[in-house]
Amino acid sequence: MRSMTGYGSGKIQKNGWEVTVDLKTVNHRFLDLSLRLPRNLAFLEQTVREEVGKQIKRGHVDVFLTVTRPAGSASQVECDPELAVLYSQAAEQISAKADVPNDLTASRLMRMEGVVTLTEAEMDEDAVSTACKEAAEAAAVQVTQMRDREGMHLKEDLKTHLDAAAALREKICERAPLVVSEYREKLEGRLKQLVTDGVEPQRLAQEVAIIADRCAIDEELSRLESHIRQMNQYLDATGEIGKKMDFLIQEMNREANTIGSKASDATIAQHVVNLKSEIEKLREQIQNVE
Repeated sequence: MRSMTGYGSGKIQKNGWEVTVDLKTVNHRFLDLSLRLPRNLAFLEQTVREEVGKQIKRGHVDVFLTVTRPAGSASQVECDPELAVLYSQAAEQISAKADVPNDLTASRLMRMEGVVTLTEAEMDEDAVSTACKEAAEAAAVQVTQMRDREGMHLKEDLKTHLDAAAALREKICERAPLVVSEYREKLEGRLKQLVTDGVEPQRLAQEVAIIADRCAIDEELSRLESHIRQMNQYLDATGEIGKKMDFLIQEMNREANTIGSKASDATIAQHVVNLKSEIEKLREQIQNVE
């Protein structure tokens, strides 16, 4: 069993590039990957989706990705020596014509427009993609490990509530046969008080049979037992079991409602209230099962 809550981070340095991928996951009905990249990194989206999808099958995933280079390597300095010569020649001509000293130095010449330009180094997409793939894989592995640990805690909690639900079902099973017999005794006692000539056994049996049919909850209890058994089996299963467990929880709740409406008995009604409480606790926890 695996939870849908987790966090993982992967950092890879390769060929002068450093790529960091951070993943944060929470519960969701399907795999919902949220990835917003600047335009110059848009080519990495498919790589991240593929690597995350290999490890994570369900849940909302926030992806944070950064690509950096070591200090000083992200820019390139380019110079135009021919333009610098033209500036120098022009300065000499002005100096000769105006009879002023030529104080043009190399540092001043570098500040002249067009002589020196600073450009951003081109991104090596292949190198960055390779580093991104490894970083995303490492982050996804960390997320999976954390989700597995969280899944163990979920399993223990679900087991506790399933056992409580099974115990309440047993109490209802023990009480159910007594409902009809107690009703027969009460009905017979009331009829004796009202009818002086005695009660017809056949008529009494008919009335009891009608009530017994209305209060029959054997099928509901049998299906509830089956659902609880399947839920226990899913606790040790792997893969995407959250949706299946969520469906079973709906069925368990339906059976509990039917039992409560059919069994006209205060004791069973109280057991049903407690049973629905346990089912609701199960439902809340199952929302976070992958």
